[in-house]
Amino acid sequence: MKKIHILLSSVLCLGLASCFDMDQEPQGELSSSEAFSTTSEITMYLNMFYQGSVPYSGGGSVSNSAIKMQSSSMTNGIAFGDVASDNLLPSTLNTRLNGALTLGDAVEMNDYKPIRNVNFLLQNIDRCQDQESDAFKQCLGEAYYFRAAYYYNLLKDYGGVTWIDTPLDPDAGLMQRPRNTRTELANYILADLDLAITNLNEQSSNATGRVHRDVARALKSEVALFAATWEKYHRAENDDFYDKTLTNAEEQITDWLNQAVEAAEAVINRNVWSISRQNDNPLTDYRDLFVTVDLTGNQEVLWWRRYDVSSVGGNNVTYYSWHGGGDKGVSASLVDDYLTRDGYPFVGQEKLDAKLNYGEELDPELRDPRLSQTVFMPGQPQTANTNFTWPPIDMTDYRRNTTGYSLLKHSQFEYDENSGRYGEAQGETPAIQVRYADVLLNYAEALAELDGAANASRIQSALQPLRDRVGMPGVDFDREYNTDADYPFRNLDKYVQAVRRERRVEKAAENCRLTDILRWAAADELIVGKLPIGALYTGTTLEQHFSGTLSDGNGIWLTSDGYMLSTNVTTGWQFRVDRDYLLPIRDAMVGSDGLAGGMWEPNPGW
Repeated sequence: MKKIHILLSSVLCLGLASCFDMDQEPQGELSSSEAFSTTSEITMYLNMFYQGSVPYSGGGSVSNSAIKMQSSSMTNGIAFGDVASDNLLPSTLNTRLNGALTLGDAVEMNDYKPIRNVNFLLQNIDRCQDQESDAFKQCLGEAYYFRAAYYYNLLKDYGGVTWIDTPLDPDAGLMQRPRNTRTELANYILADLDLAITNLNEQSSNATGRVHRDVARALKSEVALFAATWEKYHRAENDDFYDKTLTNAEEQITDWLNQAVEAAEAVINRNVWSISRQNDNPLTDYRDLFVTVDLTGNQEVLWWRRYDVSSVGGNNVTYYSWHGGGDKGVSASLVDDYLTRDGYPFVGQEKLDAKLNYGEELDPELRDPRLSQTVFMPGQPQTANTNFTWPPIDMTDYRRNTTGYSLLKHSQFEYDENSGRYGEAQGETPAIQVRYADVLLNYAEALAELDGAANASRIQSALQPLRDRVGMPGVDFDREYNTDADYPFRNLDKYVQAVRRERRVEKAAENCRLTDILRWAAADELIVGKLPIGALYTGTTLEQHFSGTLSDGNGIWLTSDGYMLSTNVTTGWQFRVDRDYLLPIRDAMVGSDGLAGGMWEPNPGW
């Protein structure tokens, strides 16, 4: 009992507002006399897992990796997390993509701290006096969901780590046991998600602000797809990152893909979620989803985090992006991946001609309208009283754009320029945790990986709502198949290529791209040796506009054929495919003198 009292007295738990804002200030503490005896106390304890940081036993807190944040930084969080990919290009090369990580960059595995908190709850939850109630089952489901989410983050970053399901004392040999294999860890996570799905409430809106059954199903579809594609593509590369202990690999991969399909299909078949078309305008509906301050009742959003300057606080997304800068820029690689408006790859002379007149290649009359709702096009509203004209490639620090393509997505444009809403921590761009589009994309990709030809009509049906929102023609695998000599996925199966492209453009600047590159074992095709290229500059109207102030080596850098570079490099990214697919583990964990007592080995290449 003493141990329970000590932990609970150190954990501040939060009350619920009517809309459940995930960053409410602490409102009280759990009673230490009969901890977890009621579902109300259990719910208060669970509230810590909905916050931006999680307190842990012994004092202190850690960043909550189970919640997607709109970070105060201009290089991470949802909106800007894609700088660690080929989607967004900062003014300095990303350390990991450039192969410059060192063992000194290894950090503590902080996810084990909230995992211990969850394990503590699960070990003591049978103290509750109301175990037959729906409220108790919801609590139990939330606990399993969050434990799965924390372990999933560890799997993505480090591969197989040690599965712990009891709250071991930090000084009692917490990690003195071997690492589980990737397969074991993935299956433990999926088992937790099955328990979450069994116990969580079935909901038809996001109004409670809590995880529910379809949120767990969505995460299950993602985890299963991640496990299957990682194993499939790294095994095909015959590198050191797949599970070499797995003897029935094809069977296991197929099982994971089927689990992804079934979990997503369970959400789809409920017919309660849909793709948001709030104004029925294909030129604005996609953009508007990501700047709507209050998403309560939006049937695309299964779960989200609210920012409210007047109460829980704002974020810096618009502060860094509203000038069109943020010391980053959208890549040419991403811009070029959007199809033409009639559904063909954007290649050849048509592409080159459109790049000569700045903004033409972004025009929704020529291209998939999601492009002009992701990247600023001249003439679009930048604030309530100003329109975007030229990218600020001639500015400095956070006001500068590095590629000629300015990120529009997530930037709130509806405020007056002098309102003060464009200042630090004044943005209210919501942090969408799960949306229905995620489920459709997971479903389509798993079907394509299982048998694209046999599942063609199901894939087309799944992706149709995404196309309908922006007025694009439905998926045609032959018409869309890009065999251009410069296209990295030109040799992929046409069904897989189509769903990968759809995933990229639908989820651009949502901090998903790096995970996709890693699980596809695609760094050699997409990253290694690639230059951080932006818009065509030489011979264009962009050059004409800035010719008096900017030239190659004078404020900007250009490739030999006149394209902008986000930074002054000539060799491209130096990602190490023998090492950088996983992060390094601290020396304090490995070796005979490490915390794991010699039972952990470093990740490949480290």
